[in-house]
Amino acid sequence: MRYVVAVAETGGFTRAAERCHVVQSALSHQVARLEKELGARLFERTSRRVRLTAAGEAFLPAARQALEAAERARAEVAAASGQIRGRLTIGAIPTVAAVDLPAVLRDFRARYPHVRISLRAGASERLVEQVRDGALDAAFLGVPPGFRLQGVRDRELAHGRHVAVVAPDHPLADREEVDLGTLADELFVDFADGSAARAQSDAAFAAAGLRREVAFEVSGVELMARMVRNGLGIALLPGLFAPELHGLRAVPLTNGPVRVERLIWSRLAPSPAAAAFLTLLGMDTDPVTA
Repeated sequence: MRYVVAVAETGGFTRAAERCHVVQSALSHQVARLEKELGARLFERTSRRVRLTAAGEAFLPAARQALEAAERARAEVAAASGQIRGRLTIGAIPTVAAVDLPAVLRDFRARYPHVRISLRAGASERLVEQVRDGALDAAFLGVPPGFRLQGVRDRELAHGRHVAVVAPDHPLADREEVDLGTLADELFVDFADGSAARAQSDAAFAAAGLRREVAFEVSGVELMARMVRNGLGIALLPGLFAPELHGLRAVPLTNGPVRVERLIWSRLAPSPAAAAFLTLLGMDTDPVTA
């Protein structure tokens, strides 16, 4: 099953064998044996590509669940003997600032060196889905006040206003503060329309009865900062995160949007690794029973 998942995720037997640290002939032989046992082909093989058959599409989710269950069982046995093992998968928005996430993960790795840590960046809405579906153990979000969270547990970590982020030579760079009305005629660099990160700024302008032009939509804060630095527009970003943007000016906003940073995790009993991570952050790991 592990070999099938690797082939499906890498798109080929060669890359799957490299990931699984086995020779390709051994991997191919084991997949063929499994196909014979199941009585169905899992992959269509051509000289150019490998893709899942309908049977393979049906098999893959169950295979992943079985592998996850086996790994969880091993981790639970290790925890019973006093060892924390297994996998910890964390999600985070690119602009998380309430915690020093690299430092937290460093401390966690030092305490639990046998846990394999994965970090995935993404938008808050998608991270909520992944925690709810069990793909992530926990996630750090940045959402507007009142953002509805369903099917997960959560804790507020911080909240604060956005600031206007401008290039050092921008006319507003030396202002002590500005309001949204002052910014309404500027061109903006922002996240994708419909995302929680974008919605905070859109809602603030709408509440003030103002319209603005978002000329550039980006998916990452690094590109956003580079575009602002080159004078292509200005941005609204959380004030807590602004010190990370070297070479740019952060101007306080008197009526800017408010962002709340939240940590979310599953309502079910966490794995030993996830429980250790949440405990490190001071969270209550007891599952919700009602």
